[in-house]
Amino acid sequence: MAVNGMEPGISPLPERQRYQLLLEITDTVVRSKSLTDAFQELAEPVLALTGAELLNLSLHDANRECMMNHYWKKNRESGEVDIFPAEWAASGWAWKHQETVAIPDTEREDRFPGCIPLLRKQGVRSFTVLPMSTPSRRFGALGLGKEVPELLNHDDLELLARIASIGALALEREKAYEAFEEQQSLIEISRELSSILDADQLVLAVLSSIRKIARYERAVLALLDPDGKNVLLHGATTEWEPHVNQGRAVPVRQALAEEAILKREVAYFTANGLLGANSALANAMYRAGIQSVCITPLLVGDRVWGALQVCSENQNAFGRSETEYLAQVATMVATTLQNAQSYREIAQLKERLSQEKHYLEGEIRNNERSDEIVGNSPVLKRVLESAAIVACTDSTVLITGETGTGKERIARLIHDTSGRRDRSFIKLNCAAIPTGLLESELFGHEKGAFTGAVSQKIGRLELADKGSLLLDEVGEIPLELQPKLLRVLQDHEFERLGGTKTIKVDVRLIAATNRDLARAVNEKEFRSDLFYRLHVFPLHLPALRDRREDIPMLIRYFVEKSAARLRKRIDGIPEEAIDAMTRWRWPGNIRELENFIERSVILSEGNRLTPPLGELRDEILRQPSNSDGTLRDKERSHIIDILRQTHGALSGPSGAAARLGLKRTTLQYKMQRLGISRMDYLR
Repeated sequence: MAVNGMEPGISPLPERQRYQLLLEITDTVVRSKSLTDAFQELAEPVLALTGAELLNLSLHDANRECMMNHYWKKNRESGEVDIFPAEWAASGWAWKHQETVAIPDTEREDRFPGCIPLLRKQGVRSFTVLPMSTPSRRFGALGLGKEVPELLNHDDLELLARIASIGALALEREKAYEAFEEQQSLIEISRELSSILDADQLVLAVLSSIRKIARYERAVLALLDPDGKNVLLHGATTEWEPHVNQGRAVPVRQALAEEAILKREVAYFTANGLLGANSALANAMYRAGIQSVCITPLLVGDRVWGALQVCSENQNAFGRSETEYLAQVATMVATTLQNAQSYREIAQLKERLSQEKHYLEGEIRNNERSDEIVGNSPVLKRVLESAAIVACTDSTVLITGETGTGKERIARLIHDTSGRRDRSFIKLNCAAIPTGLLESELFGHEKGAFTGAVSQKIGRLELADKGSLLLDEVGEIPLELQPKLLRVLQDHEFERLGGTKTIKVDVRLIAATNRDLARAVNEKEFRSDLFYRLHVFPLHLPALRDRREDIPMLIRYFVEKSAARLRKRIDGIPEEAIDAMTRWRWPGNIRELENFIERSVILSEGNRLTPPLGELRDEILRQPSNSDGTLRDKERSHIIDILRQTHGALSGPSGAAARLGLKRTTLQYKMQRLGISRMDYLR
């Protein structure tokens, strides 16, 4: 009941004594760590000066919607604590309605079922309680209880009101200081995170910042992987290993942060909630004594990056103010994650552009690109028709043929007439790169993946994304690397060397080889599944000796090209030179012919081409003049027969060199001189 007037009680204290007590109360409240500590020290003098038996400090707990009641009795060393719902306590009424409540006799009071039985048990017959508030905030109430059924007099009531006002101001100062500390901590966290762009350093900085917030014991970052199907848990405690700090992916549906991530809203767990959760980490938290968990999603715009899981050993530790504070921390973390991701993407793009530039500059320096394919022979026309058919698709193409037949030029033609013509055409010669570096060149590597990997490297597959990739000499890819290439063909994804992130690519693969891959499969030198993935659309390029009618046209084309590059003028080509070059077998095919023409242009002193036909004449004279053939033909035929018997093996006890009684290097020289290629003996 509200008090409008007070009956006389004990005699009023002298005015000076009351002011002395108020000064003592103010001094004690200012230097104490908390208001309860101050009242622990002040209870005895307050009770002595007012003649009361019991002092009650009741603070409202917004998290649990209850009143935290602290009691001090006369001649007792420490106070007692009880918790009541706000509507069950007289202090709750005073807090809610901001009115003084006076109970003349607890034996006749039937309201407030929480506090009245306790007051009776403490021997209190009358009880007066005042709201403890400031103009801007309500904190609780302050009460005095007596052993006799009489109310406080006017002077004691005024003293109690002043004590309540001092306490409220102290609490407001405490809350303001907490808010200031929170803002300072947010500024500090922002300062620490703003300059960090490395993901690993960022995680450590976030966890370090959370540990500085004294009211929370532990924190865990649950970060979504790029696919959004799993979370990686990061923590700064060894008690919860191997659930955190091990880099193990946990499916989102099995994670403690599932609700926060999927619903994009704050989720809470009590100790019982942790015990009932289907999560190994939750069980570890429960065993560690965690009573409250607040899980805040890491959101920036429409994207969720994961969740921040903050843990406390106190019950109901996360109210509205705590949740709002953690939401600000989570926003900072999410923004920093986004900035770090953007930085990585920009850095990767710059690296990719740099490597593309370097690659294309090398292409230009080597003058390897030409849009012309010279020749009118029927066999070449069939190849070009097939290339035109497959170019408009994204199917894998396998180009076979002897060295120097123009496999790369056909690959470029397929790319340039395809829907990918505006994107990159990247090539990789698998035979020109050491086995140990081939994986890095093809798939790329992360920083620190191996000794000497001082920075991240973008592989040729990533450079060719949305474009075409030519794998020249694909038959030379080591067996141990072939499954990874097969995965790219099947699933269009891979991981860099030393990395865990799965990279998706859209690449049109063109493979080229001078090996008989079918034979290599039979001899267990090439995986059959990879061969069938490559053998979608085979194109076989004929040797130059099988399209001799194109040689005169090629001669004229290469003369014009070389003369322009060498700044010479060649107006005529002797017919006998064209005839001699047309009759030559050209074991090195078009590349050998081009090199021979360039040498001829260099040696020509006038405007007429003077090729060194002496290099060819001896071989031409030894070519067949009758059906019986020459010694050269017989030697060539014999070597081919032996090579067929050894399935192309040159060295070893059963190799062709041993059977012919020659050194391997000598045999290789003879094969080159006689124009013997793999296609001659591996058909």
